[in-house]
Amino acid sequence: MGTLFRLFSPPPTTLCTNKFFLSPTTPSISSPRPNTTSSTKKRQYYRTQSSKFGNFLDLKPETTQPESLDFDLSWWDPKSDRPHFDVIIIGTGPAGLRLAEQVSRYGIKVCCVDPSPLSVWPNNYGVWVDEFESLKLEDCLDKTWPVACVYLDENKTKYLDRPYGRVSRKKLKTKLIEGCVSNGVKFHEAKVWKIEHQEFESFITCDDGNELKASLIVDASGFASSFIEYDKKRNHGYQIAHGILAEVEEHPFDLDKMVLMDWRDTHLGNEPYLRVKNSRFPTFLYAMPFDSNLVFLEETSLVSRPVLSYKEVKSRMVARLRHLGIRVKRVLEDEKCLIPMGGPLPKLPQSVMAIGGTSGVVHPSTGYMVARSMALAPVLADAIAECLGSTRMIRGQPLYHRAWNGLWPIERRCRREFYSFGMETLLKLDLDGTRRFFDAFFNLDPYQWQGFLSSRLSLQELLLLSLSLFGRASNMSRFDIVTKCPVPLAKMVGKLAIETI
Repeated sequence: MGTLFRLFSPPPTTLCTNKFFLSPTTPSISSPRPNTTSSTKKRQYYRTQSSKFGNFLDLKPETTQPESLDFDLSWWDPKSDRPHFDVIIIGTGPAGLRLAEQVSRYGIKVCCVDPSPLSVWPNNYGVWVDEFESLKLEDCLDKTWPVACVYLDENKTKYLDRPYGRVSRKKLKTKLIEGCVSNGVKFHEAKVWKIEHQEFESFITCDDGNELKASLIVDASGFASSFIEYDKKRNHGYQIAHGILAEVEEHPFDLDKMVLMDWRDTHLGNEPYLRVKNSRFPTFLYAMPFDSNLVFLEETSLVSRPVLSYKEVKSRMVARLRHLGIRVKRVLEDEKCLIPMGGPLPKLPQSVMAIGGTSGVVHPSTGYMVARSMALAPVLADAIAECLGSTRMIRGQPLYHRAWNGLWPIERRCRREFYSFGMETLLKLDLDGTRRFFDAFFNLDPYQWQGFLSSRLSLQELLLLSLSLFGRASNMSRFDIVTKCPVPLAKMVGKLAIETI
């Protein structure tokens, strides 16, 4: 919701996951500043005027290229090193490096292949602080807010007592690479073009002409990968967003609160076409204020099918910022984000393993993925180590079965079906229905709504959450559930039955 919901990649628009981080060339923010936003300023939300800075689309982002880490990696040398490894991981994003770090702890020989292994990720990541604390990664957060808020409409706001943080991509990547290097992981700077399989090992061909082989290939290269197979129709929902890290003259946000979702639509009062379309396919504002003049702003469509147009999202954001009176002076970074959500899992099992965006771990209802990938990498590493870390060396089909079942056991697959049901429900709600849904959702016991957003509830707890949500919902929201959810519910029940047979 990462940012709720996501990551970003620089132009052109690409597939992405969770956020938020300043580029190393932008001002560093390491500690909260005093709240300088007055209540008077907040009351002016609906009285502010536009300015010459109102249309930020005329401004070019100042940061377009990612920084490169100054790190002495252990490179694979085709002239002197053997081209055989136990595991080859394609991609050095958060999921790929985390898995490499975890697998190599068992003495398993790992090689990471990426066109630019030392580049700091262009992706921004936002997480709930307790998620990174549980992973002992809290030292990789460089900004936190003690409270997150959700504006349902002009008269109702929810304040969530759950700290939210921005991940320092430089700190996180450095920490993961340090772990990889200390465990003997090799790196190869290239793009993988082709994967071929034999009975007990697989081969990758790189764009530099080199060929490497391993007992297991893991694809951690992201959503756009073509190496993972599907045996069901890929009917994803899509989260699309446009965001900017901006220097502004001022903004109306409290510095000790991040805005998780702002569903208000008063800014579209003079835009009848946009308002009508927003009523059916709503978008919200996600905002992280760093100080009184620096803020990350993102207009987001939580989920749509087919995907909402990028032009539409930007037009709504322009109208919103104009109404808020936010005068953008400089765009330090911009974010174009498209995240496939829900849909079927990859074919289970198959010869190529996956982790991260291409493995189906994106939360179908929110778009969250980074913390979840960090948590699941050790689980997958354990499954791999049971095969390749033993003296008997389980390889081939038995290895693929154990690896995929380690990542997606039956219980986890069933829970994912439940989260996908949540996505299908959100797809059917208009703006008013969405507001009513989140009004009831954030009235749940914190253990329930926090557990749902962090993918840590059991199937039984998810069923109890559904009953509690229906009980707390307004009559109109219950009507929405009764009239719009039977088909998604029937599909979920059918899929659960298939999974458990």
